[in-house]
Amino acid sequence: MATADAIPIEFPRRQPGRLSPPAEYAGLRSQEGLVKSSLPNGSTVWLVTRHEDVRNVLTDPRISSNPLHEGFPSMGKNGTVPPPDQVPGWFVAYDPPEHGRFRKALIPEFTVRRIKEMQPAIQRIVDKLIDALLEGGNSADLVSQFALPVPSLVICELLGVPYSDHEYFESRTRVLVTFTSTDEQRESAAKELITYLTKLISIKHKFPGNDLISGLLKNETLTAQEVSGIALLLLIAGHETTANNIALGVVMLLLNREWIGDPRAVEEALRYLSVADRVALRVAVEDAEIGGQLIKAGEGIVPLGAAANHDENAFERADQFDPGRTARHHVAFGYGVHQCLGQHLVRSEMGIAYRTLFERIPTLRLAVPPEELPFKDEGILFGLHELPVTW
Repeated sequence: MATADAIPIEFPRRQPGRLSPPAEYAGLRSQEGLVKSSLPNGSTVWLVTRHEDVRNVLTDPRISSNPLHEGFPSMGKNGTVPPPDQVPGWFVAYDPPEHGRFRKALIPEFTVRRIKEMQPAIQRIVDKLIDALLEGGNSADLVSQFALPVPSLVICELLGVPYSDHEYFESRTRVLVTFTSTDEQRESAAKELITYLTKLISIKHKFPGNDLISGLLKNETLTAQEVSGIALLLLIAGHETTANNIALGVVMLLLNREWIGDPRAVEEALRYLSVADRVALRVAVEDAEIGGQLIKAGEGIVPLGAAANHDENAFERADQFDPGRTARHHVAFGYGVHQCLGQHLVRSEMGIAYRTLFERIPTLRLAVPPEELPFKDEGILFGLHELPVTW
């Protein structure tokens, strides 16, 4: 069993101008046991980088996702990111069996069949946005004009949230997922979103619609406060992660044009990019051994999804973008009971966005060299601030 007396390393960061994960991940995977790292707030955590070890962490009952446990890691300079972990219904912060109550209520809304029924609506949204791109000339910022509006419109339609309010919730979400935000800024943003959703829910109580929030209000196992928390979580997760996947995936395809039009590019983009690399924060509530390393109760853990998805022991030529690979066991959506409920929706949005964009604008190209793209690594999600393109 590996010892724990090593000096913590600085938390690895992605290199500016590069789509691939931090180069240090490969070295960390080759080390015995696990590696301790210092977070921006000065606390130390165990980094988990091997594919097998990450899956073990995400399924071990001795390891918790509840931020209220002492020692739970904080990726921000002060508090947790995002902070609404004490909001009723913020079920990613719950362990079984409580977590299962919320997941059971939501599963019917995210089945393959349900998402297939949504595809015509997603297609209409994508087509309309591309119409606007083409009408606007021969250049655009694909983040603000396409990659972000697609999932924002879709999640608004799913939840029954007026899209006219999208700038409001997008701006508050950015505060919540950015490391440099202060505790006060995050708390204010969370409260504003909860207040907004509480008002919306009170309206839907009186005038229910054919949307997810209205459906959840009929579920007798959930309180109105819990429905508000669920809606907050889905609103945040439902547009930010997908927007990053769409924008970065377009870059990957522009740099690997031979794969344009291949539907397998969606799954490979999810694996290669791993935009939610640092989302699945955990803490040991009992002593546990992972990868030959003893993790003591109260010690924080950061399972790194991108490191796991680039593990050569799990994926041959893991550092290459190869949609033709047969391995499909990546952990871009997590693993175990907390695996992302909306993964089928994300895949559908990405697939429709890629196919339609390149079919309708076949001459699409980057307007700047890839190394000059403004990548964002100052938050819990990897993505792009802007994606200047021309055609």
